[in-house]
Amino acid sequence: MALPRFYVDTPLALAQEFDLPEAVARHVQVLRMQPDERVTLFNGLGGEYQGIITAMGKKSVTVQVQSFDPVDRESPLQLTLVQAVSASDRMDYTVQKAAELGVSVFQPVISQYCQQRYSGERAEKRIAHWQGIAASAAEQCGRTRLMAIRPIITFAQFLAAKDESELKLLMCPTGAIHHSALPEKVESVTVLVGPEGGYSTEEDNQAISQGYTSLILGPRIFRTETVAPVIAGLLQLRYGDFA
Repeated sequence: MALPRFYVDTPLALAQEFDLPEAVARHVQVLRMQPDERVTLFNGLGGEYQGIITAMGKKSVTVQVQSFDPVDRESPLQLTLVQAVSASDRMDYTVQKAAELGVSVFQPVISQYCQQRYSGERAEKRIAHWQGIAASAAEQCGRTRLMAIRPIITFAQFLAAKDESELKLLMCPTGAIHHSALPEKVESVTVLVGPEGGYSTEEDNQAISQGYTSLILGPRIFRTETVAPVIAGLLQLRYGDFA
C-alpha cells in the first residue's frame, strides 16, 4: 500500500528533523497516524523523500527525513495553459485537472467575456487559493514538481509577451483544424482556452495574428471547464507521457 504523500513548502535533506506545516500536521492527525509510521514528502523541486513520524503533539507532527528517491513523474511536454478566468468552482476544477494532467504552467487571464475579474489583493488571494489546489492535486497524482501558476493578467498583456512555444493553439468551436491534423512532434505547446462564452471575435483574431492556430475538438461545444482537461489529455497522448 502506498504511503500517505504530503507536499511541504520547505527545503528537505537527509536526516533532517522538522515539524510539518500546520495544515499538513492536521491532515496527518485526521488520518490517525502514529509515531514510527512512514510518510512520503515532496517539495516540488524534484524527487520525493521518505520520512518517519518521530513525535506528535496536540497540534504538531515531527518528521525525520530518512531517504531520497530521485523519481521524475513530469511529462517531457512543456505545456502552458492560458485559461480565461471562469466562475470560481469551474476555475477550481480546471486548476485541479490541469495539475493532474501534467500542465507545466497555468496562466490565468482576464478576457472580454470574463464574468469574474480579480485585481490587487483579491487577485493575490485567488492565486494563493489556486496554488493550494494545485499542490493538493500534485499530492494525489504523484507529481514531483508543482504546476507553476502565474499572476493574473489581461489577455492583451499575455499576447504582447510573445510566447515562444513551438505550437500555439486557440481552442475554438469553429476552429480551422481538427486535433488529428496537429504536427507529429513538438516539445512545447501553449493553449488558449476562453471563459464562459469563449473569446470574442476580436480576441480570436488577435491571437491568430500572433501565430495561434484555431483548433476544434469535435462536433460538440464543451463547457470551459471541460476544454482544458480534454485538450491537455490529447496533447499528453500525442506529445507527452501518455504516449
